[in-house]
Amino acid sequence: MRIYVYDVVDFERETLEKMKEETTDEITLTFDHLTLETLEHAKEYDGISVLGYSKVSKEILAKMKEYGIYHVSTRTIGFDHFDMAAARELGINMYHAYYNPNNVADFAVMLMLIMLRKAKISICRALVNDFSLDGMMGREMHSMTIGVIGTGKIGSTVIKNLMGFGCKILAYDLYKNEEVEKVAQYVDFDTLYKECDIITLHTPLTDDSYHMINEESIKKMKQGVILINTARGQLIDTAALIKGLEEEHIGGAGIDTVEEEDGIMHVHVGTKIVSKRQIMYLKQFPNVLYTQHYAFYTQEATQTMVRCGVNSLQDGFAGKETAAKIR
Repeated sequence: MRIYVYDVVDFERETLEKMKEETTDEITLTFDHLTLETLEHAKEYDGISVLGYSKVSKEILAKMKEYGIYHVSTRTIGFDHFDMAAARELGINMYHAYYNPNNVADFAVMLMLIMLRKAKISICRALVNDFSLDGMMGREMHSMTIGVIGTGKIGSTVIKNLMGFGCKILAYDLYKNEEVEKVAQYVDFDTLYKECDIITLHTPLTDDSYHMINEESIKKMKQGVILINTARGQLIDTAALIKGLEEEHIGGAGIDTVEEEDGIMHVHVGTKIVSKRQIMYLKQFPNVLYTQHYAFYTQEATQTMVRCGVNSLQDGFAGKETAAKIR
């Protein structure tokens, strides 16, 4: 099998080079993003792998089919950069990566603690030798009611992590998890919004979940609610989030991903002018911690995602069943 790997970033290279040595399949690496133009380099290949930087559109998929390429993987869990309707229509097999959920789950709980203890303010003050306590009084996790939206692998692991703090846990998911029901209470959205001090998002991005956190839903939330998002930026309407913060209805936000991040995500912007006004405004709030979409970024997870991105193509091409295939 011949595999063309686009979007290669530095932290993937060592694992990819090892995989090249471990297989008789031909694996070609490039830093380039996948476009109609760069697809020409892969026209003689059997499978293609990308990251989220490449938007796999209907036009690109149609050209792949013309070239006889029927296997495409992403080395990420999320696959909203795939036009899945077109892929199904064209009969192209699509695969996504997976990893142990502890990395994102741990990160989400860390953000909760940072927000509760106002650690951003503390760190910024200490950098300029300001060791005052004014405005620094925090809250304790055990007295919180925490709402977990999405109880798949990551959401259910967040709930397991929270059990040790002694807090009350409410959950929402279209499909209930029997293990989660033993330690958390499933409720409807309105109940979760009304009762929770902290709300954390662990649901995939779909047409139905797009901007699920918006002006209307924020109004239903408890005064001073803390929002945590380590899932997908488009789950939250940034303008509504900013309004909620300005009006002090939202007490804080730990945000690892925002909808406007394309073009600056994982980039050293430096002295360049940044046109992403909402991000620049959002991150200046003292009660907002914005991190660079790196909740996933551990040594264990990145190695797993890279291997999954290549192995899923090999299994699919060989006609083997793989859990990585997007149904």
